[in-house]
Amino acid sequence: MLLTAFGGFMSLIFLGMLVLAVVALVMAGLARDDAYRAANKQSKMFWLIILGVTVAVNLLVPMVFLQIAGLIATIVFFVDVRPALRQVSGGGSGGRRGGSSSDGPYGPYNGGR
Repeated sequence: MLLTAFGGFMSLIFLGMLVLAVVALVMAGLARDDAYRAANKQSKMFWLIILGVTVAVNLLVPMVFLQIAGLIATIVFFVDVRPALRQVSGGGSGGRRGGSSSDGPYGPYNGGR
């Protein structure tokens, strides 16, 4: 019974890894090619190949070592490449749209007035 529960848990983990890889692949495909060069990252084709292989490994090859290597590539894309692409493309201001330099995280700072 414990082994069955562990197998179900691992299936959820592998499904999550697959979903993350597919989302990263779609995001990599939607970004402009020149944004990769402007952000001084590897080319768009490089990331499409790496993330595509990651998706294929997660779907077809049940080798945990390769799946973990793909997870690391996916995490690198989300943590390093995607924020750089958003910043270069004009979409990276931390989610803030406009505002002044005196705005805090919960609205404008008025000096305690």
